[in-house]
Amino acid sequence: MMKTFFLCLCAVLGCLLPGYSAPNAAETVVLKQEDLTSIGPLGWVAADLEIPDPDLKLPLIHPNDKGPGAAMLRRLAAKGVAGGFEGVIYDNRDRGHSTFYPGQFSRMVRLSYDKGLKENHLDYGIAGRIILPAIVIGNSSTAITTKPIGRSQTRFAMTTNFGPERAFLTYANNHIYIYPEHHDHDQLDRFPANWPYTITSQGSSGSDRPFMRALALTVAALRPETRDFLKKERLVSPTLQMILRQGLKGVYGRDGYLSGKAHPVVFDEDMLAPERMVAFANTLQPQDIPPLVRLTVEKEDFTLKAGLAGLSEKLFDTPSAIARLWRSQAYRREMFVSAADTRDPNGRKLTYSWVLLHGDPDKVRISRLDSSGARARILVDWHDPWQSNANQSRRSSRVDIGVFANNGVHLSAPAIISIHFPHHQKRQYTRLPTTGEMALTSVDYAGGKKRRYFDPVIYWSADWRDEFTYDSDGAIETWTRIAADGQGTALNPFQAQTMSYRLEQTKKGPRLRAE
Repeated sequence: MMKTFFLCLCAVLGCLLPGYSAPNAAETVVLKQEDLTSIGPLGWVAADLEIPDPDLKLPLIHPNDKGPGAAMLRRLAAKGVAGGFEGVIYDNRDRGHSTFYPGQFSRMVRLSYDKGLKENHLDYGIAGRIILPAIVIGNSSTAITTKPIGRSQTRFAMTTNFGPERAFLTYANNHIYIYPEHHDHDQLDRFPANWPYTITSQGSSGSDRPFMRALALTVAALRPETRDFLKKERLVSPTLQMILRQGLKGVYGRDGYLSGKAHPVVFDEDMLAPERMVAFANTLQPQDIPPLVRLTVEKEDFTLKAGLAGLSEKLFDTPSAIARLWRSQAYRREMFVSAADTRDPNGRKLTYSWVLLHGDPDKVRISRLDSSGARARILVDWHDPWQSNANQSRRSSRVDIGVFANNGVHLSAPAIISIHFPHHQKRQYTRLPTTGEMALTSVDYAGGKKRRYFDPVIYWSADWRDEFTYDSDGAIETWTRIAADGQGTALNPFQAQTMSYRLEQTKKGPRLRAE
Protein backbone atom coordinates (compact mmCIF):
# COMPACT_ATOMS: atom_id res chain seq x y z
CA MET A 1 0.00 0.00 0.00
CA MET A 2 2.74 2.44 1.01
CA LYS A 3 4.75 1.52 -2.10
CA THR A 4 1.77 2.26 -4.37
CA PHE A 5 1.13 5.56 -2.55
CA PHE A 6 4.79 6.53 -2.93
CA LEU A 7 4.78 5.77 -6.65
CA CYS A 8 1.59 7.79 -7.14
CA LEU A 9 3.10 10.69 -5.19
CA CYS A 10 6.26 10.58 -7.32
CA ALA A 11 4.18 10.66 -10.49
CA VAL A 12 2.12 13.64 -9.29
CA LEU A 13 5.16 15.59 -8.11
CA GLY A 14 7.39 14.72 -11.08
CA CYS A 15 7.35 18.28 -12.38
CA LEU A 16 8.89 19.45 -9.11
CA LEU A 17 11.99 17.29 -9.36
CA PRO A 18 15.16 19.38 -9.51
CA GLY A 19 16.91 19.72 -12.82
CA TYR A 20 13.88 19.04 -14.97
CA SER A 21 12.40 22.49 -15.43
CA ALA A 22 12.66 23.80 -18.96
CA PRO A 23 11.61 27.15 -20.41
CA ASN A 24 10.77 25.69 -23.80
CA ALA A 25 7.95 23.19 -24.20
CA ALA A 26 7.81 20.53 -26.89
CA GLU A 27 5.62 20.98 -29.96
CA THR A 28 2.04 19.72 -29.59
CA VAL A 29 -0.28 18.34 -32.25
CA VAL A 30 -4.01 18.32 -31.50
CA LEU A 31 -6.03 15.33 -32.68
CA LYS A 32 -9.62 16.21 -33.62
CA GLN A 33 -12.70 14.13 -34.26
CA GLU A 34 -12.70 15.18 -37.91
CA ASP A 35 -9.18 13.73 -38.33
CA LEU A 36 -10.50 10.20 -37.76
CA THR A 37 -11.66 7.66 -40.34
CA SER A 38 -13.45 4.55 -39.10
CA ILE A 39 -11.91 1.11 -39.65
CA GLY A 40 -14.90 -0.73 -38.21
CA PRO A 41 -15.03 -2.25 -34.72
CA LEU A 42 -11.30 -1.85 -34.17
CA GLY A 43 -11.47 1.95 -34.14
CA TRP A 44 -10.12 4.75 -36.34
CA VAL A 45 -7.10 5.94 -38.28
CA ALA A 46 -5.87 9.52 -38.52
CA ALA A 47 -4.00 9.01 -41.77
CA ASP A 48 -3.82 12.70 -42.72
CA LEU A 49 -2.77 14.09 -39.35
CA GLU A 50 0.11 16.50 -39.92
CA ILE A 51 3.07 15.91 -37.62
CA PRO A 52 5.19 19.04 -37.02
CA ASP A 53 8.94 18.80 -37.39
CA PRO A 54 11.00 18.85 -34.20
CA ASP A 55 12.34 22.18 -33.07
CA LEU A 56 16.08 21.65 -33.55
CA LYS A 57 16.82 24.68 -31.40
CA LEU A 58 15.71 22.65 -28.38
CA PRO A 59 18.07 20.15 -26.74
CA LEU A 60 17.68 16.55 -27.90
CA ILE A 61 17.65 15.49 -24.26
CA HIS A 62 17.65 17.51 -21.06
CA PRO A 63 21.22 18.64 -20.24
CA ASN A 64 20.84 17.46 -16.64
CA ASP A 65 20.30 13.86 -17.71
CA LYS A 66 23.77 12.48 -16.98
CA GLY A 67 23.00 8.80 -17.50
CA PRO A 68 25.35 6.75 -19.73
CA GLY A 69 22.59 6.23 -22.29
CA ALA A 70 21.99 9.97 -22.56
CA ALA A 71 25.71 10.67 -22.83
CA MET A 72 26.05 8.12 -25.61
CA LEU A 73 23.09 9.61 -27.50
CA ARG A 74 24.65 13.08 -27.31
CA ARG A 75 27.90 11.77 -28.78
CA LEU A 76 26.05 10.05 -31.62
CA ALA A 77 24.02 13.19 -32.32
CA ALA A 78 27.20 15.28 -32.37
CA LYS A 79 28.58 12.94 -35.04
CA GLY A 80 25.42 13.33 -37.09
CA VAL A 81 24.51 9.62 -36.99
CA ALA A 82 21.47 9.74 -34.67
CA GLY A 83 18.10 10.38 -36.29
CA GLY A 84 16.48 12.09 -33.32
CA PHE A 85 12.72 12.49 -33.05
CA GLU A 86 11.61 13.32 -36.58
CA GLY A 87 8.20 11.70 -37.14
CA VAL A 88 7.94 10.59 -33.50
CA ILE A 89 4.99 11.40 -31.20
CA TYR A 90 4.53 10.92 -27.46
CA ASP A 91 0.99 9.83 -26.49
CA ASN A 92 0.26 10.19 -22.77
CA ARG A 93 -2.97 8.37 -21.93
CA ASP A 94 -3.35 9.11 -18.22
CA ARG A 95 -3.94 12.89 -18.52
CA GLY A 96 -0.54 13.81 -17.20
CA HIS A 97 -0.48 11.44 -14.23
CA SER A 98 2.80 9.80 -15.32
CA THR A 99 4.53 11.63 -18.12
CA PHE A 100 7.95 12.78 -19.27
CA TYR A 101 9.49 15.40 -17.03
CA PRO A 102 9.41 18.97 -18.43
CA GLY A 103 12.22 19.38 -20.93
CA GLN A 104 13.22 15.71 -20.80
CA PHE A 105 12.77 15.17 -24.55
CA SER A 106 11.80 18.60 -25.88
CA ARG A 107 12.13 17.66 -29.53
CA MET A 108 9.55 14.89 -29.28
CA VAL A 109 6.13 16.11 -30.40
CA ARG A 110 3.34 15.65 -27.84
CA LEU A 111 -0.14 14.45 -28.80
CA SER A 112 -3.18 16.25 -27.44
CA TYR A 113 -6.88 15.41 -27.88
CA ASP A 114 -9.71 17.83 -28.55
CA LYS A 115 -12.66 18.21 -26.19
CA GLY A 116 -14.91 15.78 -28.06
CA LEU A 117 -12.36 12.95 -27.99
CA LYS A 118 -11.70 13.56 -24.31
CA GLU A 119 -15.41 13.47 -23.51
CA ASN A 120 -15.51 10.03 -25.16
CA HIS A 121 -12.43 8.95 -23.16
CA LEU A 122 -10.45 8.27 -26.33
CA ASP A 123 -7.45 9.95 -24.71
CA TYR A 124 -7.42 7.72 -21.61
CA GLY A 125 -6.50 4.16 -20.63
CA ILE A 126 -5.64 1.38 -23.02
CA ALA A 127 -4.48 2.44 -26.48
CA GLY A 128 -5.31 0.87 -29.81
CA ARG A 129 -8.55 2.48 -30.95
CA ILE A 130 -6.74 5.25 -32.87
CA ILE A 131 -3.84 4.65 -35.26
CA LEU A 132 -1.59 7.59 -36.10
CA PRO A 133 0.69 8.16 -39.12
CA ALA A 134 3.77 8.35 -36.91
CA ILE A 135 6.13 6.46 -34.66
CA VAL A 136 4.35 6.52 -31.31
CA ILE A 137 5.74 6.03 -27.82
CA GLY A 138 2.97 6.08 -25.26
CA ASN A 139 1.90 5.08 -21.79
CA SER A 140 -1.02 4.97 -19.40
CA SER A 141 -0.17 4.64 -15.72
CA THR A 142 -3.69 3.47 -14.96
CA ALA A 143 -5.56 0.27 -14.20
CA ILE A 144 -9.10 -1.07 -13.92
CA THR A 145 -9.88 -1.09 -10.19
CA THR A 146 -13.53 -2.24 -10.16
CA LYS A 147 -13.94 -5.49 -8.19
CA PRO A 148 -13.95 -8.37 -8.92
CA ILE A 149 -12.66 -7.66 -12.43
CA GLY A 150 -9.82 -5.30 -11.49
CA ARG A 151 -6.73 -5.72 -13.64
CA SER A 152 -3.87 -3.95 -15.37
CA GLN A 153 -4.40 -2.36 -18.75
CA THR A 154 -2.31 -5.12 -20.34
CA ARG A 155 -4.45 -7.89 -18.84
CA PHE A 156 -7.55 -5.92 -19.78
CA ALA A 157 -6.38 -5.86 -23.41
CA MET A 158 -5.73 -9.60 -23.31
CA THR A 159 -9.19 -10.46 -21.99
CA THR A 160 -11.58 -8.00 -23.65
CA ASN A 161 -13.28 -8.16 -27.04
CA PHE A 162 -10.99 -6.82 -29.80
CA GLY A 163 -8.28 -6.09 -27.21
CA PRO A 164 -5.70 -8.47 -28.68
CA GLU A 165 -6.50 -7.39 -32.23
CA ARG A 166 -6.06 -3.73 -31.32
CA ALA A 167 -2.82 -4.51 -29.51
CA PHE A 168 -1.46 -6.16 -32.65
CA LEU A 169 -2.71 -3.28 -34.79
CA THR A 170 -0.66 -0.80 -32.74
CA TYR A 171 2.38 -3.13 -32.78
CA ALA A 172 2.20 -3.50 -36.56
CA ASN A 173 1.83 0.26 -37.09
CA ASN A 174 4.88 1.56 -35.22
CA HIS A 175 3.09 2.26 -31.90
CA ILE A 176 4.45 0.97 -28.60
CA TYR A 177 2.86 1.52 -25.19
CA ILE A 178 3.91 0.90 -21.59
CA TYR A 179 1.53 -0.01 -18.77
CA PRO A 180 2.19 -0.90 -15.11
CA GLU A 181 1.25 -4.40 -13.94
CA HIS A 182 -0.52 -2.97 -10.83
CA HIS A 183 -1.03 -6.08 -8.66
CA ASP A 184 -1.18 -8.49 -11.61
CA HIS A 185 2.37 -9.67 -11.00
CA ASP A 186 2.94 -9.66 -7.25
CA GLN A 187 2.49 -12.89 -5.29
CA LEU A 188 0.57 -14.35 -8.23
CA ASP A 189 1.25 -13.96 -11.94
CA ARG A 190 -2.28 -13.24 -13.13
CA PHE A 191 -1.52 -12.77 -16.82
CA PRO A 192 -3.22 -15.40 -19.01
CA ALA A 193 -0.74 -14.77 -21.83
CA ASN A 194 2.53 -13.14 -22.80
CA TRP A 195 2.98 -11.08 -25.95
CA PRO A 196 5.38 -8.62 -27.62
CA TYR A 197 2.72 -6.01 -28.34
CA THR A 198 3.17 -3.88 -25.21
CA ILE A 199 5.66 -3.42 -22.38
CA THR A 200 4.38 -4.05 -18.86
CA SER A 201 6.37 -2.57 -15.98
CA GLN A 202 6.69 -4.06 -12.51
CA GLY A 203 4.87 -1.80 -10.07
CA SER A 204 2.12 0.81 -10.20
CA SER A 205 1.97 4.51 -11.05
CA GLY A 206 5.27 5.86 -12.32
CA SER A 207 6.90 2.47 -12.88
CA ASP A 208 6.46 3.01 -16.61
CA ARG A 209 8.68 6.11 -16.68
CA PRO A 210 12.10 4.38 -16.90
CA PHE A 211 10.83 2.40 -19.89
CA MET A 212 9.48 5.51 -21.58
CA ARG A 213 12.92 7.10 -21.20
CA ALA A 214 14.73 4.01 -22.47
CA LEU A 215 12.52 3.77 -25.56
CA ALA A 216 12.88 7.49 -26.30
CA LEU A 217 16.68 7.25 -26.11
CA THR A 218 16.61 4.19 -28.36
CA VAL A 219 14.36 5.70 -31.03
CA ALA A 220 16.47 8.86 -31.12
CA ALA A 221 19.63 6.76 -31.55
CA LEU A 222 18.40 5.05 -34.72
CA ARG A 223 20.16 6.22 -37.85
CA PRO A 224 17.83 8.30 -40.07
CA GLU A 225 17.88 5.77 -42.91
CA THR A 226 17.18 2.92 -40.48
CA ARG A 227 14.34 4.77 -38.77
CA ASP A 228 12.74 5.61 -42.13
CA PHE A 229 13.06 2.00 -43.30
CA LEU A 230 11.50 0.70 -40.08
CA LYS A 231 8.62 3.15 -40.35
CA LYS A 232 7.95 2.25 -43.98
CA GLU A 233 8.04 -1.49 -43.25
CA ARG A 234 6.03 -1.03 -40.02
CA LEU A 235 8.74 -2.71 -38.00
CA VAL A 236 9.51 -0.01 -35.43
CA SER A 237 7.79 -1.78 -32.53
CA PRO A 238 9.14 -5.30 -33.20
CA THR A 239 12.63 -3.81 -33.54
CA LEU A 240 12.32 -1.84 -30.30
CA GLN A 241 11.19 -5.01 -28.53
CA MET A 242 14.19 -6.88 -29.94
CA ILE A 243 16.56 -4.12 -28.80
CA LEU A 244 15.01 -3.89 -25.32
CA ARG A 245 15.19 -7.64 -24.74
CA GLN A 246 18.70 -8.12 -26.11
CA GLY A 247 19.86 -5.15 -24.06
CA LEU A 248 18.60 -6.32 -20.66
CA LYS A 249 21.11 -6.74 -17.87
CA GLY A 250 22.25 -10.33 -17.67
CA VAL A 251 21.17 -11.13 -21.25
CA TYR A 252 24.24 -11.76 -23.39
CA GLY A 253 24.66 -13.47 -26.73
CA ARG A 254 22.33 -15.79 -28.60
CA ASP A 255 21.78 -18.18 -25.69
CA GLY A 256 20.83 -15.34 -23.36
CA TYR A 257 18.37 -13.90 -25.84
CA LEU A 258 16.83 -17.31 -26.53
CA SER A 259 15.92 -17.78 -22.87
CA GLY A 260 13.07 -16.85 -20.58
CA LYS A 261 15.19 -14.23 -18.86
CA ALA A 262 14.96 -11.98 -21.93
CA HIS A 263 11.20 -12.34 -22.38
CA PRO A 264 9.32 -11.99 -19.08
CA VAL A 265 5.64 -11.12 -19.07
CA VAL A 266 6.55 -8.11 -16.87
CA PHE A 267 9.78 -6.10 -16.93
CA ASP A 268 11.51 -4.73 -13.84
CA GLU A 269 13.25 -1.36 -13.96
CA ASP A 270 16.40 -2.99 -12.57
CA MET A 271 16.68 -5.02 -15.78
CA LEU A 272 17.09 -1.95 -17.98
CA ALA A 273 20.42 -0.97 -19.53
CA PRO A 274 19.53 2.03 -21.77
CA GLU A 275 23.15 2.51 -22.87
CA ARG A 276 23.15 -0.99 -24.39
CA MET A 277 19.89 -0.22 -26.17
CA VAL A 278 21.24 3.07 -27.57
CA ALA A 279 24.45 1.44 -28.80
CA PHE A 280 22.62 -1.47 -30.44
CA ALA A 281 20.03 0.78 -32.09
CA ASN A 282 22.69 2.94 -33.73
CA THR A 283 24.42 -0.07 -35.29
CA LEU A 284 21.31 -1.33 -37.06
CA GLN A 285 21.32 -1.05 -40.85
CA PRO A 286 18.19 -1.20 -43.02
CA GLN A 287 19.38 -4.29 -44.89
CA ASP A 288 19.80 -6.23 -41.64
CA ILE A 289 16.41 -5.64 -39.98
CA PRO A 290 14.69 -8.91 -38.96
CA PRO A 291 11.00 -9.52 -39.68
CA LEU A 292 7.82 -9.55 -37.65
CA VAL A 293 7.10 -13.22 -36.97
CA ARG A 294 3.63 -14.35 -38.06
CA LEU A 295 2.12 -17.54 -36.67
CA THR A 296 -0.81 -19.69 -37.71
CA VAL A 297 -2.23 -22.73 -35.93
CA GLU A 298 -2.49 -25.59 -38.40
CA LYS A 299 -4.00 -28.16 -36.06
CA GLU A 300 -4.75 -28.48 -32.34
CA ASP A 301 -6.90 -30.23 -29.78
CA PHE A 302 -7.91 -27.04 -27.94
CA THR A 303 -11.59 -26.62 -28.78
CA LEU A 304 -14.35 -24.01 -28.93
CA LYS A 305 -16.39 -25.90 -26.32
CA ALA A 306 -14.65 -27.57 -23.39
CA GLY A 307 -15.08 -28.32 -19.70
CA LEU A 308 -18.33 -28.52 -17.76
CA ALA A 309 -19.33 -24.99 -18.78
CA GLY A 310 -18.67 -25.65 -22.46
CA LEU A 311 -16.58 -22.51 -22.98
CA SER A 312 -13.96 -21.85 -25.64
CA GLU A 313 -10.32 -22.65 -24.96
CA LYS A 314 -9.18 -20.10 -27.52
CA LEU A 315 -8.43 -16.82 -25.75
CA PHE A 316 -7.05 -15.15 -28.86
CA ASP A 317 -5.36 -15.74 -32.21
CA THR A 318 -3.28 -12.84 -33.53
CA PRO A 319 -0.32 -12.94 -35.92
CA SER A 320 2.43 -12.64 -33.27
CA ALA A 321 0.67 -13.98 -30.18
CA ILE A 322 -1.60 -16.98 -29.62
CA ALA A 323 -3.24 -17.82 -26.29
CA ARG A 324 -5.12 -20.87 -25.06
CA LEU A 325 -7.00 -21.67 -21.83
CA TRP A 326 -6.82 -25.25 -20.50
CA ARG A 327 -10.46 -26.15 -19.76
CA SER A 328 -10.42 -29.80 -20.79
CA GLN A 329 -9.91 -32.71 -18.36
CA ALA A 330 -7.08 -34.00 -20.57
CA TYR A 331 -3.56 -34.38 -19.19
CA ARG A 332 -1.77 -33.64 -22.49
CA ARG A 333 -2.52 -31.20 -25.31
CA GLU A 334 -1.14 -30.90 -28.83
CA MET A 335 -0.67 -28.05 -31.29
CA PHE A 336 0.86 -27.79 -34.77
CA VAL A 337 1.96 -24.22 -35.44
CA SER A 338 3.56 -22.60 -38.48
CA ALA A 339 5.65 -19.46 -38.92
CA ALA A 340 5.85 -19.95 -42.70
CA ASP A 341 3.87 -16.75 -43.39
CA THR A 342 6.77 -14.67 -42.02
CA ARG A 343 8.51 -12.56 -44.65
CA ASP A 344 11.88 -10.88 -44.25
CA PRO A 345 11.72 -7.18 -45.27
CA ASN A 346 14.88 -7.59 -47.35
CA GLY A 347 14.04 -10.98 -48.81
CA ARG A 348 16.62 -12.84 -46.73
CA LYS A 349 16.24 -16.56 -46.13
CA LEU A 350 14.91 -17.29 -42.64
CA THR A 351 15.40 -20.03 -40.09
CA TYR A 352 13.46 -20.34 -36.85
CA SER A 353 14.02 -21.16 -33.20
CA TRP A 354 11.22 -22.44 -30.94
CA VAL A 355 12.06 -21.90 -27.27
CA LEU A 356 10.31 -22.67 -24.00
CA LEU A 357 10.41 -19.33 -22.20
CA HIS A 358 8.23 -20.13 -19.20
CA GLY A 359 7.11 -23.51 -17.88
CA ASP A 360 8.42 -26.94 -16.91
CA PRO A 361 10.87 -28.27 -19.52
CA ASP A 362 9.97 -31.84 -18.49
CA LYS A 363 6.34 -31.19 -19.43
CA VAL A 364 6.77 -29.36 -22.74
CA ARG A 365 8.12 -30.94 -25.92
CA ILE A 366 8.73 -28.99 -29.12
CA SER A 367 9.58 -30.82 -32.35
CA ARG A 368 10.64 -29.01 -35.52
CA LEU A 369 8.85 -30.39 -38.57
CA ASP A 370 11.09 -29.08 -41.36
CA SER A 371 14.71 -28.12 -41.93
CA SER A 372 14.18 -24.38 -41.51
CA GLY A 373 12.11 -24.79 -38.36
CA ALA A 374 9.16 -22.93 -39.88
CA ARG A 375 6.73 -25.53 -38.50
CA ALA A 376 6.64 -27.26 -35.13
CA ARG A 377 4.64 -29.77 -33.12
CA ILE A 378 4.06 -28.78 -29.49
CA LEU A 379 3.06 -31.20 -26.70
CA VAL A 380 2.21 -29.76 -23.28
CA ASP A 381 1.32 -31.69 -20.12
CA TRP A 382 -0.81 -30.32 -17.29
CA HIS A 383 1.06 -27.93 -14.99
CA ASP A 384 0.14 -27.37 -11.36
CA PRO A 385 0.91 -23.80 -10.17
CA TRP A 386 4.64 -23.36 -9.68
CA GLN A 387 7.06 -20.82 -8.27
CA SER A 388 8.09 -18.81 -11.29
CA ASN A 389 11.26 -17.34 -9.83
CA ALA A 390 13.63 -19.13 -7.48
CA ASN A 391 14.23 -15.91 -5.53
CA GLN A 392 10.58 -14.91 -5.18
CA SER A 393 7.31 -16.32 -3.89
CA ARG A 394 5.41 -15.46 -7.08
CA ARG A 395 3.26 -18.29 -8.41
CA SER A 396 2.50 -18.85 -12.07
CA SER A 397 0.25 -21.09 -14.16
CA ARG A 398 1.24 -20.30 -17.73
CA VAL A 399 3.47 -21.83 -20.39
CA ASP A 400 5.11 -19.44 -22.88
CA ILE A 401 6.82 -20.59 -26.07
CA GLY A 402 8.78 -18.05 -28.10
CA VAL A 403 9.25 -18.27 -31.86
CA PHE A 404 12.19 -16.32 -33.31
CA ALA A 405 13.15 -15.71 -36.93
CA ASN A 406 16.85 -15.53 -37.84
CA ASN A 407 17.73 -13.68 -41.05
CA GLY A 408 21.42 -14.53 -40.77
CA VAL A 409 22.28 -11.23 -39.06
CA HIS A 410 19.79 -10.73 -36.22
CA LEU A 411 17.21 -12.68 -34.30
CA SER A 412 13.76 -11.13 -34.40
CA ALA A 413 11.49 -10.13 -31.57
CA PRO A 414 9.53 -13.17 -30.42
CA ALA A 415 6.10 -14.28 -31.42
CA ILE A 416 4.67 -16.04 -28.37
CA ILE A 417 2.35 -19.00 -27.84
CA SER A 418 0.83 -19.06 -24.34
CA ILE A 419 -1.15 -21.78 -22.60
CA HIS A 420 -2.80 -20.85 -19.31
CA PHE A 421 -3.99 -23.26 -16.62
CA PRO A 422 -6.91 -22.62 -14.21
CA HIS A 423 -4.72 -22.29 -11.11
CA HIS A 424 -7.73 -22.15 -8.77
CA GLN A 425 -8.55 -25.78 -9.59
CA LYS A 426 -6.84 -28.53 -7.61
CA ARG A 427 -6.35 -31.43 -9.99
CA GLN A 428 -4.87 -34.87 -9.48
CA TYR A 429 -3.80 -37.06 -12.39
CA THR A 430 -2.85 -40.73 -12.06
CA ARG A 431 -1.21 -43.11 -14.49
CA LEU A 432 -3.65 -45.91 -15.24
CA PRO A 433 -2.10 -49.37 -14.72
CA THR A 434 -3.84 -50.94 -17.71
CA THR A 435 -3.29 -48.29 -20.39
CA GLY A 436 -0.30 -46.39 -19.02
CA GLU A 437 -2.11 -43.13 -19.78
CA MET A 438 -2.43 -40.22 -17.34
CA ALA A 439 -6.05 -39.66 -16.30
CA LEU A 440 -7.83 -37.13 -14.12
CA THR A 441 -8.85 -38.74 -10.81
CA SER A 442 -9.87 -35.65 -8.82
CA VAL A 443 -10.66 -32.01 -9.50
CA ASP A 444 -11.76 -29.41 -6.94
CA TYR A 445 -13.29 -26.54 -8.87
CA ALA A 446 -12.99 -24.08 -5.98
CA GLY A 447 -9.36 -24.82 -5.14
CA GLY A 448 -10.07 -26.17 -1.66
CA LYS A 449 -11.26 -24.42 1.49
CA LYS A 450 -9.09 -21.36 0.84
CA ARG A 451 -10.78 -20.75 -2.53
CA ARG A 452 -7.86 -19.68 -4.66
CA TYR A 453 -8.10 -16.54 -6.78
CA PHE A 454 -9.37 -16.96 -10.32
CA ASP A 455 -9.90 -14.45 -13.12
CA PRO A 456 -13.69 -14.00 -13.30
CA VAL A 457 -13.48 -12.75 -16.88
CA ILE A 458 -12.16 -16.05 -18.24
CA TYR A 459 -12.80 -18.71 -15.54
CA TRP A 460 -15.51 -19.92 -13.15
CA SER A 461 -15.68 -21.88 -9.90
CA ALA A 462 -18.05 -24.49 -8.46
CA ASP A 463 -18.95 -25.71 -4.96
CA TRP A 464 -17.96 -29.32 -5.46
CA ARG A 465 -15.19 -31.76 -6.15
CA ASP A 466 -15.40 -34.53 -8.77
CA GLU A 467 -13.60 -37.86 -8.37
CA PHE A 468 -13.20 -40.52 -11.04
CA THR A 469 -12.22 -44.16 -11.43
CA TYR A 470 -11.54 -45.91 -14.74
CA ASP A 471 -12.09 -49.33 -16.25
CA SER A 472 -9.45 -51.47 -17.94
CA ASP A 473 -10.01 -49.67 -21.25
CA GLY A 474 -9.41 -46.25 -19.71
CA ALA A 475 -13.06 -45.16 -19.80
CA ILE A 476 -14.66 -43.47 -16.79
CA GLU A 477 -16.20 -46.18 -14.60
CA THR A 478 -17.40 -44.13 -11.61
CA TRP A 479 -17.97 -40.41 -11.17
CA THR A 480 -18.57 -39.10 -7.67
CA ARG A 481 -19.52 -35.51 -6.96
CA ILE A 482 -18.62 -34.36 -3.44
CA ALA A 483 -20.36 -31.23 -2.17
CA ALA A 484 -18.87 -28.58 0.11
CA ASP A 485 -20.40 -30.33 3.14
CA GLY A 486 -18.60 -33.56 2.27
CA GLN A 487 -21.65 -35.41 1.00
CA GLY A 488 -20.97 -37.52 -2.09
CA THR A 489 -23.34 -38.32 -4.95
CA ALA A 490 -22.70 -41.07 -7.49
CA LEU A 491 -23.30 -39.86 -11.04
CA ASN A 492 -23.90 -41.97 -14.09
CA PRO A 493 -20.69 -41.32 -16.10
CA PHE A 494 -22.49 -41.11 -19.43
CA GLN A 495 -25.24 -38.84 -18.14
CA ALA A 496 -22.77 -36.71 -16.19
CA GLN A 497 -20.86 -35.88 -19.36
CA THR A 498 -24.06 -34.61 -21.00
CA MET A 499 -25.49 -32.70 -18.01
CA SER A 500 -26.54 -29.09 -18.48
CA TYR A 501 -24.98 -26.30 -16.42
CA ARG A 502 -25.48 -22.57 -16.09
CA LEU A 503 -23.16 -19.82 -14.91
CA GLU A 504 -24.48 -17.68 -12.08
CA GLN A 505 -22.87 -14.30 -11.50
CA THR A 506 -21.74 -13.68 -7.91
CA LYS A 507 -19.68 -10.99 -6.18
CA LYS A 508 -16.60 -13.20 -6.52
CA GLY A 509 -17.17 -14.15 -10.14
CA PRO A 510 -19.10 -16.76 -12.14
CA ARG A 511 -20.26 -19.83 -10.19
CA LEU A 512 -21.26 -22.99 -12.07
CA ARG A 513 -24.60 -24.57 -11.19
CA ALA A 514 -26.02 -27.89 -12.41
CA GLU A 515 -29.49 -27.63 -13.94
